[in-house]
Amino acid sequence: MGIKWKNIKKAMKLERQENKRSLKVYIILRALVIAVMIRQCFLGNFENVFMCGLTLILMLIPSFVQVTFRIELPTALEIIILMFIFSAEILGEVNEFYIKIPGWDTLLHTLNGFLAAAIGFSLVNLLNNDDRLTFNLSPFFVAIVSFCFSMTIGILWEFFEFSMDWFFATDMQKDTVIHTINSVMLNPNGVNVPEHIKNITDVTVNGVELGLGGYLDIGLIDTMKDLFVNFIGAVVFSVIGYFYSKHQNKNSIAKKLIPSQKTKENDFLTQVTEGEKADI
Repeated sequence: MGIKWKNIKKAMKLERQENKRSLKVYIILRALVIAVMIRQCFLGNFENVFMCGLTLILMLIPSFVQVTFRIELPTALEIIILMFIFSAEILGEVNEFYIKIPGWDTLLHTLNGFLAAAIGFSLVNLLNNDDRLTFNLSPFFVAIVSFCFSMTIGILWEFFEFSMDWFFATDMQKDTVIHTINSVMLNPNGVNVPEHIKNITDVTVNGVELGLGGYLDIGLIDTMKDLFVNFIGAVVFSVIGYFYSKHQNKNSIAKKLIPSQKTKENDFLTQVTEGEKADI
């Protein structure tokens, strides 16, 4: 097992060196993460230090997936994944862009829907193009699977956010200030007819005015907004994937985003393993 892991690390290093553009992005982002980690150490924010360490591990995922699953990620897709990880963890969490920049969370959830659809499409497309398998799925079916995979990932993430907030008292589902309430619980007759409270300008809790300028919605609007933008990202990529599959991989835009099966020339894990056997 130790030898195998050593081979994987060698292959991952070769994988990162294969494409100079993605390697430059990886080096720059890694250096920025390390710099942020050092700064957080001096500030005593050890939770953020942990987040930086986690980010460094996550940034290895593209090369790890390519090596172990023998899948070739297009350069554009690999760079998007690296930028997404950096934007979500370092900019979003450590530097608090989720709070400081309106729409940052929405942007990343849209991109997440897009990337998840790309992963779902690739899983089915690689199987569909495998000569060892006998089934042949239609482009529309592959696109539907891609869309459903992306939405499932989005829903599971919202489950995770809710669980963290519910069990660990975090605030991953960011709250929203609203000015109208429509609820059947406010109906004085106890019937299933909503009562409406409009033009809410302030709310008092336990005798303390919150000073938010409206009523505080706890997470629901944020969750639904995240799912809606995930839906948009999933639809966009599913359409791209549909035409890519329908026209037999002639879509140049899609080629830059859809993974393919590795060839013998760039299967670095096999090369490293065979090289080790030759040396024995």
